[in-house]
Amino acid sequence: MNNNLVEHFFRHEYGHLVAVLTQKVGFSHIQDVEDAVQNALITALESWKHKGTPDKPHAWIYRVASNNVIGTLRQNNRRSEILEQKLDATESIDETDIESMLSNEFKDGILNWLFICCHPSIPIESQLVFALKTLCGFSIKEIAIRLFISEANVYKRYSRARTYLKNHSNELSQLKRIDHSIRLSAVNKVLYLIFTEGYLSSHLEHSIRSEMCEDAMRLTTILVDNSVGKVPESFALLAIMHLHIARLPARKNNANELLLLEQQDRGLWDQNHIHQGLHWLSHASVGDDFSRYHAEAGIAIEHCLAPTFNQTRWDKIVKCYDLLEKTSPSALHRLNKSVALAQWQGAEVGLTDLNKQNTPQWLLDSYQYHAVQSDLNRRCGNIKQAEISAQIAMEMAPTPAIKKSLSSRLKVNC
Repeated sequence: MNNNLVEHFFRHEYGHLVAVLTQKVGFSHIQDVEDAVQNALITALESWKHKGTPDKPHAWIYRVASNNVIGTLRQNNRRSEILEQKLDATESIDETDIESMLSNEFKDGILNWLFICCHPSIPIESQLVFALKTLCGFSIKEIAIRLFISEANVYKRYSRARTYLKNHSNELSQLKRIDHSIRLSAVNKVLYLIFTEGYLSSHLEHSIRSEMCEDAMRLTTILVDNSVGKVPESFALLAIMHLHIARLPARKNNANELLLLEQQDRGLWDQNHIHQGLHWLSHASVGDDFSRYHAEAGIAIEHCLAPTFNQTRWDKIVKCYDLLEKTSPSALHRLNKSVALAQWQGAEVGLTDLNKQNTPQWLLDSYQYHAVQSDLNRRCGNIKQAEISAQIAMEMAPTPAIKKSLSSRLKVNC
């Protein structure tokens, strides 16, 4: 394996193993499991470097991690022989059978872990961090970089979730199907957050983190493949992911700079992902259920199916934003609707819609709002106001890369 494949493989194995083994030995021992899995991966890296990758790498790591957990529990005399037997049973199974067993156990374990991560008593910020750490295999440092918060803050959020789960291990081991149904929307929200952190970050130079997008789509696919996730909301969420990932190949130029939608080469869009998006959106359309994901998928499909930027059906997109506002009210959605209105009915209409909104302070303090103000005012011929708004947007830009992008887009000097 090359270095990239090793990192990709180990990150996913970490999440798989933590999910499966913790549910075998109990959530009160999650720290022991994490240490055992980490040691197993280090052992694999050292061993495979000299001896080569084994024929059944998943089974190899699982066996080592299981032995590590057994060793720790025996050393600390924490559990009965019954617990040890749950893990010792794999010692008599050959690696081919372990591979077959793990294929189903990993999927079931990860799915159950998703619902455990989304316990309603755990704050959403901690749910996200816990999922990134235990399911996606990101380190505390990697999560801090990706979420643009301090490592101390990440560890605090992670510890909060882990402590709660350890203190309620008996309750979690009896998670029933009704609990899955109740928590499904929360699970979808965490998966959506993981995806958008990878795709829609406001930090331009890190705004396309394909590995986070891929992890979110992988987990969502596992969800919809299970009976508990076969619902329109989850189908619509998976459709969004495919439709956005389809456009990833065209979102950057050769200088690694983000391109606006109208600048992208649509010939680079991945048609397979677009077809997959259409497939899941058709499943999402069955029945009367409608969620924010339906509205967002509707917007994404209009962009994907438009032959050119100018041929986009902006009237349909405006209607989708109206539906999105009803299901998930947000000043940011209203801002984007104003932009769509400007494309459909002219800049004057878009600017009028934007100015009549009751814009909250948090959005007024963002460069996005002032960038839109500048663009719409310039298109309306209000050059002075456009320059004022452009200057404010550039002053608020969080990074030099975003400032450079705004300079080009708003036609002003840095």
